[in-house]
Amino acid sequence: MYLGIDIGTSSVKALIVDERGAVVAQASEALDVRRPEPGFSEQDPQAWWQATVNAVRSLPGAARAALRALGLSGQMHGATLLDAKDRSLRPAILWNDGRSANECLELERREPAARAITGNIMMPGFTAPKLLWVSRHEPEIFGRTACVLLPKDYVRLKMTGEKVSDMSDAAGTGWLDVGKRDWSDAMLAATGLTRANMPRLVEGSQPSGTVLASVAHELQLPRVVVAGGGGDNAASAVGLGVVAPGQAFLSLGTSGVLFVVTDRFRPNPDGAAHAFCHCLPDRWHQMSVMLSAASVLDWVAQLTGETDLARMVLAAQRRGITRHSPFFLPYLSGERTPYNDPHARGVFFGITPDTGAADLTGAVLEGVALAFADGLDVLIEQGGAVGEISVTGGGARLPYWGELLAAALQRPLSYRTGGDVGAALGAARLARLAVGAERLEEVCTPPPVERMVQPDAALSALLAMRRRVFRRLYQDLKHTFVEFAA
Repeated sequence: MYLGIDIGTSSVKALIVDERGAVVAQASEALDVRRPEPGFSEQDPQAWWQATVNAVRSLPGAARAALRALGLSGQMHGATLLDAKDRSLRPAILWNDGRSANECLELERREPAARAITGNIMMPGFTAPKLLWVSRHEPEIFGRTACVLLPKDYVRLKMTGEKVSDMSDAAGTGWLDVGKRDWSDAMLAATGLTRANMPRLVEGSQPSGTVLASVAHELQLPRVVVAGGGGDNAASAVGLGVVAPGQAFLSLGTSGVLFVVTDRFRPNPDGAAHAFCHCLPDRWHQMSVMLSAASVLDWVAQLTGETDLARMVLAAQRRGITRHSPFFLPYLSGERTPYNDPHARGVFFGITPDTGAADLTGAVLEGVALAFADGLDVLIEQGGAVGEISVTGGGARLPYWGELLAAALQRPLSYRTGGDVGAALGAARLARLAVGAERLEEVCTPPPVERMVQPDAALSALLAMRRRVFRRLYQDLKHTFVEFAA
């Protein structure tokens, strides 16, 4: 048996697979996000560990006893600051925290080669600008910071006593030379840090340590090897079998991700696309990220007082989208690709006396689909090939959204059996690779296709026309967003 643990934003998920790769048990434990000020987003690192303990211990004892290895995945970018005794100095600053926009500009001023080194434009979600913010606003805490860990790597420390990260998660810090797959001394120096403040690096499919005896007793499992693991999206790719160049997936989770594997480092920082290491050796990936995806649907449900998402989406489907339907810019928490604009906000446009709840829902679904189409354009600008796209995440359960996405992207979408377990399954597969002699292609196979969604030609033409207006709305408003945030 192999255990995968995913440290998410809203929950910790634990999953066990058997030697055939079949899921035999899974569990989850909820997490809370703190927002002490507008634009801030934090979590208590200890909550990750307690949720991990609870989730793992709720799995069947017999399956736990048969474990050979475990792997970790997790939300990326979170800044977990530890002192010399490995104690957390403050709540972790999360990936969707926007406080460090000014520090991003300062980092690129301090290190003009930042985009060439990291392959990415510096964004508030990344870890490095968060540390510069701490150094400016909480200098006493910064002065006591001995090590900075990402969320899953804090759990690894609690589990193994080792400070280790993998290449895919480290690539999202802003401190990694992504092409060389090594820490960049120049980027660390730009934030007043050195390699001594960083964990050591391994590939996601390599061992990173062994479960401590005390932890094995607490979790009631053997002292197994812990694989390097991966950032949530890279691990999800492994779970979906997205491991070869050109293979891609689209995630409709809290955030939205369009991920494509590349044969080499293919950065496009000017388009605010991410170019990161994959969690497998000698592989990289490009990634378009939007900060609000399925979370926008939950938001509009609260706005309209609807409690049944499926019923709400069905009403939107019946209403349909026309040339004169309202638009929605889905930037509730700012946006990454293609704008890198922390000041952008959600906007409804084209509201009339006839606009109802179904129209608002349809606008939200379409807005996310059009934003994904913006991201796809950025990914293919550098010559990367995008082949079959698998769909995962909570929003994948809504068929109408798939129709809109296929039409907006003008590409077929694959929905796979069990695709929603994603990152935890990928972590379990990485665990298997870390202790076995099997080939990657034997372990990281795509789940069976449950259904395919082909783009409807008429709907594609309509959405292409509406996307021109959608993009113009952002351009018309971007300066107003800045003034509004001042």
